[in-house]
Amino acid sequence: MRHPRNWFDAVSWCHRHAQGYVLITVLTVAGSVPREQGAKMVVTGDRQFDTIGGGHLEFDAVKKARAFLATGQSQQHIESYPLSSKLGQCCGGAVKVLFEINVSHCQTLAIFGAGHVAQALIPVLAQLPLTIKWIDSRPDAFAELDVPPNVTTVCDPQPEGEIPLLPAQSWLLILTHDHQLDYVLAETALKINQFPYVGMIGSDTKARRFRTKLAHRGLGEAADNHFVSPVGNLAIPGKTPIEVAVSVSAQIIERLHSRPAPVAPAGIQSRTQENDNKDNVSA
Repeated sequence: MRHPRNWFDAVSWCHRHAQGYVLITVLTVAGSVPREQGAKMVVTGDRQFDTIGGGHLEFDAVKKARAFLATGQSQQHIESYPLSSKLGQCCGGAVKVLFEINVSHCQTLAIFGAGHVAQALIPVLAQLPLTIKWIDSRPDAFAELDVPPNVTTVCDPQPEGEIPLLPAQSWLLILTHDHQLDYVLAETALKINQFPYVGMIGSDTKARRFRTKLAHRGLGEAADNHFVSPVGNLAIPGKTPIEVAVSVSAQIIERLHSRPAPVAPAGIQSRTQENDNKDNVSA
């Protein structure tokens, strides 16, 4: 899908990429206002699409939207805005704005390589709460494969170019047929430094060589913190594709269950937190 140009495309794009977003709607208007009732925009952690009129109104709405996203709670909120000098606008009217916060709790996993191990792995991982992007450089790699609906396939002759397009905090599995490509993918991911898990298939010898090369490129600390190779739960023996797939799946499941809960920034509480606080007071 092309880069979104309006709020409608942005909602679809966010769902496809497991990206949290806030849909902002001008709910009611009174007097002179910059946009009509029903005007919408979408805000993500680092982008915004469309507009509800610009100026201080939009600036404050975007700021609030990102604070709500940071709570990690899907919810709705209505905010009233008098368009007066207090807000830095002189329209003289008033608007009510609806914030619909949609937080993605689905972890994005990018799998590079469509060989035998990946083909054994995908049916298992597709049953987990994951949004999976499956990437290979070969044009016919996915031609005869039965791909689950929550798996997006990408054919890119330079698959490392897909890495900057991934959401922050994505997990990566490098399972290609080419050791040089494996290294390029690992180095690219570690340079970006926003992916907590960069797993790579291979032997202990391959892993040691890669770590040495990464350290020489100034990525030793990043490799120590995020590079996992050999990948998988090493307590599970076997080298056949299905045995390796089970080992890798076990490690992914462990990570899914150990993810920390999101922390709300100061000054913002979720609806659940507010209700808990009220219950504590009344008790």
